[in-house]
Amino acid sequence: MVPMHKAQDPHFVERVRASFARQPAMVLIGASMPVVEAGYTEIHLPHKPDITQQHGYIHGGVVGMIADSAAGYAASTLTAHETGVLTVEYKLNLLAPAEGQLLIAEGSVVRYGRTLIVTRAEVLAVKHGKKTLCALMQQTIMAVHGKKEKAPQDPLEERQTWNIRA
Repeated sequence: MVPMHKAQDPHFVERVRASFARQPAMVLIGASMPVVEAGYTEIHLPHKPDITQQHGYIHGGVVGMIADSAAGYAASTLTAHETGVLTVEYKLNLLAPAEGQLLIAEGSVVRYGRTLIVTRAEVLAVKHGKKTLCALMQQTIMAVHGKKEKAPQDPLEERQTWNIRA
């Protein structure tokens, strides 16, 4: 059972969706966040050959990415407008191969504190309409007060700044 939590920011849905849209890593893998509720989010990731490992399953690192983001954004739904969140640590158990047409990461808040927030995520693999639990994660989040998120930078601009050869 997911505990009920109260959001501090009445506009948390818009704020969380805008933050997700600014995350280039989620764009890179093709993830979306169709569900945003107080203390709960879902990230959906369609199967793409570009994110698989040598056996054709979605790579465990990618499974960890969506679990981390789903649980982190679940925490963010409960924070004040000017408070950000950062992952301090997480433990991920990969329980079954991440195979199917879609992965769904369900992030939820277990305990909300002023500085530390404990969350969890379950990642479900959907294959032919059947859901299989493929990963379970527990996470600790740190609330970061008064720090704004950065806008994504143009990768070409970054190369020029660092003098990286293409």
